[in-house]
Order: sequence, then C-alpha cells, then structure tokens
Amino acid sequence: VKSQFLIDLENKYGAHNYHPLPVVLSRGEGVHVWDVDEKKYYDFLSAYSAVNQGHCHPKIVDAMNKQAQTLTLTSRAFYNDQLGPYEEYLTKYFGFDKVLPMNTGAEAVETALKLARKWAYEVKGIAEHEAKIIVCDGNFHGRTTTIISFSNDENARKNFGPYTEGFIKIPYNSIKEKKKVLQSTTNMAGFLVEPIQGEAGVYTPDDDYMMLAKELCNKYNVLFIADEIQTGIARTGSLLAVCGNCSCEGHCERQASSYATPDILILGKALSGGAYPVSAVLANNSIMNVIKPGQHGSTFGGNPVAAAVAMAALEVVEEERLAQNARVLGKLFRSKLNEYIKTSSIASLVRGRGLLNAVVINDTEESDTAWKICLALRDNGLLAKPTHGNIIRFAPPLVMNEEQLLDCVSIITKTLKQFEV
Repeated sequence: VKSQFLIDLENKYGAHNYHPLPVVLSRGEGVHVWDVDEKKYYDFLSAYSAVNQGHCHPKIVDAMNKQAQTLTLTSRAFYNDQLGPYEEYLTKYFGFDKVLPMNTGAEAVETALKLARKWAYEVKGIAEHEAKIIVCDGNFHGRTTTIISFSNDENARKNFGPYTEGFIKIPYNSIKEKKKVLQSTTNMAGFLVEPIQGEAGVYTPDDDYMMLAKELCNKYNVLFIADEIQTGIARTGSLLAVCGNCSCEGHCERQASSYATPDILILGKALSGGAYPVSAVLANNSIMNVIKPGQHGSTFGGNPVAAAVAMAALEVVEEERLAQNARVLGKLFRSKLNEYIKTSSIASLVRGRGLLNAVVINDTEESDTAWKICLALRDNGLLAKPTHGNIIRFAPPLVMNEEQLLDCVSIITKTLKQFEV
C-alpha cells in the first residue's frame, strides 16, 4: 500500500519522462537496496553504472558530509581549496594535462563537442561553422537538443526539432565505414564514440575496433573522443574501457595491442560513486587551452563537495581493486550464463565486458517479455531493467563478491526458467 501511494504521487505530480520498474526504494548499502516495505534486493543496474563503488560507500559519504559542513559552493567567481587538488588528482589519475569539471554526463558530452569544434577552428584551421563530428548509429550520449540531433532513438527525437547540424553518422564497429567518411569528407573535427554501447544493449565491438579507430583519427588529424560515462571507472574490468591508461597491471580483458588513448575523455556517473552529480572532460593542453574565460562554464561545476566526493570515489576504486574484481567476476558471470543459454529457449545470447553485461531475450523488440522477466526478477530479489525491448542489462556494483555473484546467477537462471517454452 505504501509503495503504491508513493508511485501514485510521482505519477500525479512528476513529469512522465521515465517508466520505472514498480519498486520503491528507500535504502541502499553495498550491492543491496531495500524497498519501503524492507524487502531486500540485489541491485543489478547500479544506477546505470553510477554506483560502481556500492551504495552509500562510507568513505565517499564521509567525504561528502565533511565537505558539506564547511563549504558547498562558491561558483567559479572565486577559487576554492578543493578544486585545485582535485584537478591535479584527476589529471594524474587518468594521464591528461587538464580537466574541465562539469556536473552531469550530458553536460560533459556537450562540453566535449564544443571543445572539439573550437579546436578544429583555432588549431586545425577549419573554416568557422564548417566542422563536422562523426558519431555512431545506436549511440546514447544524453538527451539535450544537440545530442538528440544525432540520435537514432525516435522516441527521444520526435517533435523536439529543429536539430543541430554538423554530425555524420556511421555504423558502429565498422572501420571500413569510418575510413570511407574520412577519405571523402573534409572539415572533420572529431569522432565521438562509446567503447561499449550500453543503452543499445551492451553492444560490444571487436577487440581491435577502438585501436583501429584511434589510428584513423591520428592519420586524418581528427580528435578521438571517448564517452566513458557508463563504461569508465572500472566497470568493464579496466579503469577505462578503451584502456588508454588503466591501473590493471597489464591484465585487462583485451590485449595491449587494442589500447586506444582518447584525445578527449568524458567521465561521469561513477566519478562520484553515485553520491553527487560529478562529470569531467579531460584533454591535453594542445586541445584544452582553446577554452578561454567566459567561453564555457557551470555554476556548480567544480564545486568543493563535488571535488571532495570524486577524489574519495576514485581512491575507493584503486584501494579496493574494483577493476580487477569486475574483470574476474565478469568472466564468471558470462561463463555461468553461457552454460545456461546452451539449452535455453528464452535467452539467446549473453555479451559484455567486465561487469557490464546483457542477456538477449529470444523475442522481438516490440514484445514485453523482457519487462515481464524483470518483474519476475524483482519478485525473486534482483533488480534489473530492459533496454531496446528484448535485452536485459546486468550491471551490479563492483564491490560484489563471488558468493554474491553466484547467488545472483542462481536467481537469474531460476527466473529465466519460469519463461522457458
């Protein structure tokens, strides 16, 4: 009764821009969440990979509480005592000269697009208003007006035009098509890509795709822009999914030959461990120095709380070896699910990297089978959500241990069996 009351409140007073799974959560700790009736669940979405460090990680919460009691916001009209140390920490952590701090993922993507265009005009020498950026079919980078201009998602696009020009779409995971565009089109500024397309159903490209894409960018003097908002911060078994500079001691799921260091790196979500909106765009001086005072900014971007929280969140990733844990448990997860799928009529494929995975349900995108499976998973104590109709994304907090993972595999397989023909 209490759950339905709270759901009804949202439906009455909130915009209907989401379609949540009908469960009302009130508490979280580590890999678990509890609803208002105190039913306990495994969280297998992690707020779309924002809660990699687990719910309410004590170190992150402590950093947030301490900073919130001393100074929360100055705007960038003044310096504050947290931003400089954070910028030094973040740039050294990921191996870049400079960072431009923002708040949300979509803001960071917009920042990267503006940065790439300005670099194209002032460094590469493209005529103003002529710069073009290559994007991929099936992308999801946010829902601002500019971003939906190059989206394939008609639900996000329809009746929101006119759209922003300057983007060329190519098939994801096709080096051939990228090469064709670069050879035939002038005025190319950048290539914006997700190392794994999460919203598209954890569409995982060929192992050498990122490396070959980066090589083409180098050849044609085009910026390689990696959107690691969902895939970054250890989610896929390395610090970054493109593996440009990871802390995994050379034992990533992909070989060293597939490394691709971005020219512009976009981070968000788990940059704060889900405790606070924090995003960032990183680049070296040759790119970042085109931004001058007054040309881009945010009232809250780089605020003291964000800086303190993000440093704590990244320390947790390193101290608790979350990339290594994601790599090991991800292999175990796919192995166990693949064993089940061999004889399954309802699940046809499991794919992913690290602890970012998806199971493809043997039904059409227009069906509601995956939604019904997620409702059954909820009833069995595990929370996940469909994407693209017939795909279920599985992305638990990276603090999960092997015993918990195997328990979750048991819940998933038991639930799928309920739907076998």
